[in-house]
Amino acid sequence: MHAFDVLGDPVRRRILELLAAGEQASGHIGAVIQDEFGISQPAVSQHLRVLRESGFASVRAEGTRRLYAVDAAPLREVDAWLERFRGFWEQRLDALETELARGRRERRLRKEVSGDE
Repeated sequence: MHAFDVLGDPVRRRILELLAAGEQASGHIGAVIQDEFGISQPAVSQHLRVLRESGFASVRAEGTRRLYAVDAAPLREVDAWLERFRGFWEQRLDALETELARGRRERRLRKEVSGDE
């Protein structure tokens, strides 16, 4: 399965968001996903399996618990692919930053002129 096929699913993206905070027990993941998406525990397990088999997540056993964690390698591949497109939005973000700084400077100057410091 291609990385964007994996990431294209909102449930799998949400699971990765949970895992980005650190290792999570499958039970916790299941509870959050079931609550947010209204899907069954077997459906959550299927999404976890897809993430595991595609390399986006790893799992380890701790007693009867299964602990999942993000595996960053596929995300680095996605990041490398996105690199060629960053110029499209970085220019706009830089321009936005310039405009925000200009607005802050103008507000500061107006306060200084009006004596509202």
